[in-house]
Amino acid sequence: MGRPHRKPDSLFADRGYDHDIYRDHVRARGIVPAIARRGTRHGTGLGTYRWVVERTFAWLHSFKRLRIRWQRRADIHEAFLRPACCLITLRQINSFC
Repeated sequence: MGRPHRKPDSLFADRGYDHDIYRDHVRARGIVPAIARRGTRHGTGLGTYRWVVERTFAWLHSFKRLRIRWQRRADIHEAFLRPACCLITLRQINSFC
């Protein structure tokens, strides 16, 4: 079963989701939307949270077998994904030392 799911306090999104409909849907669920506005300057601080996810995907795409998923079975794909995540973590730890 595991722990019960928790609802996030806020949701960060980029300018592609800048519309009142999306904000209303998020607020209806009791979540505070932090969606960047179109036409505003970059560097407002919202992109710093998104960069972490994009950077991680870029690191995973450096492994050729993970860039395009050719395996039909999820367990085989996961068998390549787990060592890649371990190598990425090891590289990050080594960069701190």
